[in-house]
Amino acid sequence: MTIRVWDYQQEYENERTDLLDAVDSVFRSGQLVFGASMRGFEAEFAAYHGSGHCVSVDNGTNAVKLGLQALGVGPGDEVITVSNTAAPTVLAVDAVGATPVFVDVDPDTYLMDTGQVGAAITDRTRALLPVHLYGQCVDLAPLERLAATHGLKLLEDCAQAHGARRNGRVAGSTGDAAAFSFYPTKVLGAYGDGGAVLTSDDEAAARLRRLRYYGMEERYYVVETPGHNSRLDEVQAEILRRKLRRLGTYVAARRAVAERYAEGLGDTDLVLPATLDGNEHVYYVYVVRHPRRDAILEALKADDIVLNISYPWPVHTMTGFAHLGYAEGSLPVTERLAKEIFSLPMYPSLAPEVQDRVIAAVREALLKV
Repeated sequence: MTIRVWDYQQEYENERTDLLDAVDSVFRSGQLVFGASMRGFEAEFAAYHGSGHCVSVDNGTNAVKLGLQALGVGPGDEVITVSNTAAPTVLAVDAVGATPVFVDVDPDTYLMDTGQVGAAITDRTRALLPVHLYGQCVDLAPLERLAATHGLKLLEDCAQAHGARRNGRVAGSTGDAAAFSFYPTKVLGAYGDGGAVLTSDDEAAARLRRLRYYGMEERYYVVETPGHNSRLDEVQAEILRRKLRRLGTYVAARRAVAERYAEGLGDTDLVLPATLDGNEHVYYVYVVRHPRRDAILEALKADDIVLNISYPWPVHTMTGFAHLGYAEGSLPVTERLAKEIFSLPMYPSLAPEVQDRVIAAVREALLKV
């Protein structure tokens, strides 16, 4: 049996009756878009985060993009973020016509090094875009202070941090807005694409609702401002609504998997995930680190364990962003991590016996390399 970094089949078997009922309830409702499931999910997701508004959209990339637009970010502006992230974070900045400005990450947590942000602010900076990476939160306190001092917007990228908390506050409840992805692998994942933006700013929420629906106020043909077609469909909304009720169970299962890895690999020279003081980690992915990463992955592949790297190419090194002018060595921690990190299997239904096989194979690979 091939072991992969993520698999949903067992979770589907466990939840099949409820998931099929969710789909059936939508098909029988007579409304496939902008219906009761979408509105119900939005209300419940907003309530979970203590947010005034949830505006659901079609995917996480558009959640960041529309979030930026709703906060007034556009052509000529700069947005400070990180290069150690999934490319969609940065693609969304580019999509609104703004310029991404990168700071490096902390070598222990791999999160945004907030101490570098102040020096990166210019008179063109419009927003700060921290990424809550791998399942834990960036320390937003210094970013809040910088945003207040310089009149900047703060948009949290929460695609990898559903249910994560910092000092008791859930990810997505601090900034001017927060963007979420519900891609199937996420802690709260749909069975297809989906996304959402949270905000307690009434005007930003109204702009978001127009932006996701052609620029209309949910009345077809009346365009108030150019927008997009970025609706979350009813089937995914109802599935997410059902799964939101199980989010705590998913998080607890992920933490149990992480604890088992710590017990099984803690005495090796593999660098295991570090949790920032004050954080409650939800382990979207279980990222480890080793200087002989590539040899380890090859050894594991020979044992039918196929893993991945999050992320092997920092965004600033990609050909598509060469125009930004970041030379090799400009973000040394990010660049070093890209050569050393990889992810072990992590999902709530990961069976203990499968995880034990992974642990044993990793230990053996470490002896070989």
